[in-house]
Amino acid sequence: MTKNPFVNALSAAAYIILGVTVMNFATQPLKNKPDTFFAPIVFLSLLTLSVAVMAFLFFYQPLMLFLEGKKKEAVNLFLKTVGIFATITIVALILLFTGLI
Repeated sequence: MTKNPFVNALSAAAYIILGVTVMNFATQPLKNKPDTFFAPIVFLSLLTLSVAVMAFLFFYQPLMLFLEGKKKEAVNLFLKTVGIFATITIVALILLFTGLI
């Protein structure tokens, strides 16, 4: 990804929003139908894809920095990305529980 923790955290949030939006619209026609054998397969596939995308967004650039010997910069980038993402998550929770969204 980038060396900008804000861009990395926003990319993670955008991926989550995109995933939820697609799942919401894709499952609308299936609401009155029972789950089939494929429901858990799709769920686990989506979970695996999400873990891979989040690993890329959060760990790729810090790992590259770490392998280049820039350990302090790598840890800083990772912690800043997680901190910004945590802030985005807290803001979303506050908006949810106050009824604003």
